[in-house]
Amino acid sequence: MVEMVSRPYERAFEKHALANPDVLCLSADLTSSCEIDKFRDNHPDQFLSLGMAEQNMMSFAGGLGLAGFRPFIHTFGVFLYRRPYDQLMASVAYPRRKVRLMGFLPGITTPGGMTHQAIEDISVMRSIPNMTVLETGDATEVESICEAADSIDGPVYCRVLRGSVPRLFDTPIEVGKMRELALGEDVLIVTSGITTEEALRARAALEGAGVSVRHLHLNTIKPFDAAAMLDHIASVRHGVVTLENHVTEGGIGSLLAEIMADHGVGKRLVRLGLKDTYAHGGSRSYLMKHYGLDATALVAGVERLMGADFGIAEADLTATRIEAVHSTVKAEGL
Repeated sequence: MVEMVSRPYERAFEKHALANPDVLCLSADLTSSCEIDKFRDNHPDQFLSLGMAEQNMMSFAGGLGLAGFRPFIHTFGVFLYRRPYDQLMASVAYPRRKVRLMGFLPGITTPGGMTHQAIEDISVMRSIPNMTVLETGDATEVESICEAADSIDGPVYCRVLRGSVPRLFDTPIEVGKMRELALGEDVLIVTSGITTEEALRARAALEGAGVSVRHLHLNTIKPFDAAAMLDHIASVRHGVVTLENHVTEGGIGSLLAEIMADHGVGKRLVRLGLKDTYAHGGSRSYLMKHYGLDATALVAGVERLMGADFGIAEADLTATRIEAVHSTVKAEGL
């Protein structure tokens, strides 16, 4: 039974900020939605509300970085790059300010539709010079994301999970190091964020069908250890399947394609994710199934890669967790 941890970010940020007085908590009027409302109430001297003015907030954070502070900006991921892109580039990325961009509601983890779903953030952020990109996949990684981000000499963008989060791992994030979850020899599965739990659901069924699975979980998307990934690709017979909570263009599927092309790797690659589409509103489980981001889609991707039909049905997969559509904090799930 998977342990569920309630609001791991809330406790992790408070612990980190209190141990580092030069860390400042910035909010873009989404304080309770980003689990920093108690920090605001209990530690007002380290809290700044910038309101719904993300462009100003980004430039302000760059100024705080110049003054020697390490601001942690809290808002939904979409509001950290779509609206304030120019300020992000000029005030934070170009001068390499130590600004920590904590982006909540990555991908389809919200029923809020296009305006709130950060589905192309990785492609944007990893293309920005000086930017580090991290993604949390479980409660342990959420609990360690503040320390990991704050270890970087420059700006960092983090995809952060909130609310009730499963604990899948025992060790904290190590920046630049991927997690080796299985070391099989037939197919390499590469996942990040919430798709790793889906891969864990599918893996037992695949192995039961005789597929030897090598499974890697990425929490550091940039910088990336290409040499280690190439070793893993060389260790499997058939090729690679990527599954991501993101569009297939510019995310981890593209990252693997670039590495394989750059090094002349002649193996097949199947990229699973949002296919040139925005997502509509709905529960996470519904959206993952509808857009092919779940365990069933992963099994189909492995079958396509290997040219086989394993006869795996939905009932053969590890049971999924059923989550409420709406947040208990915000009736609209935002």
